[in-house]
Amino acid sequence: MEFKEIQDLLKLVNRTNLTEVEIEKKDFKIKIRRKSPESNVIYTTQQSAAPVAVPSAVPVPITETAPVVPKPESKPAPPKEEAEAPSESLYEFRSPMIGTFYRSPNPEAPPFVKVGDHVQKGQVVCIVEAMKLFNEIESEVDGKVVKILLDNAQPVEYDQVLFLIDTNA
Repeated sequence: MEFKEIQDLLKLVNRTNLTEVEIEKKDFKIKIRRKSPESNVIYTTQQSAAPVAVPSAVPVPITETAPVVPKPESKPAPPKEEAEAPSESLYEFRSPMIGTFYRSPNPEAPPFVKVGDHVQKGQVVCIVEAMKLFNEIESEVDGKVVKILLDNAQPVEYDQVLFLIDTNA
């Protein structure tokens, strides 16, 4: 079975209500099992402040207030288009599968790419582990890595942006 066929099979299971698929050929066997909704892992972050108790809604009597006088118009600040609008030359490198994102082949090895590195089409830029298989993910474009959007060993979804690559660099 080709790698592309396995990816298509994973997409199919993800899009449907199938919970288990098993395919067996001459010397090849693959079994895909989706976890039940009760066993899903929920990722949380720590709160920076203690929770605040909010009183239940109490009706407030409506009172008459003075009319609102409009303030004199002030000129709005000029928009920061360059900072907010993504550059047209930035390519969003997306994950081809669901799994766990790894920046290097093993914990002791240096990462495949760092911010500022130039990559070529076909160059391995990361690994996505799916179903105990470590899949080397290759760059689809030539360019310079501008931003890495995930930390090492972080879960990744299908089609999630992993890197921003400047194709004009």
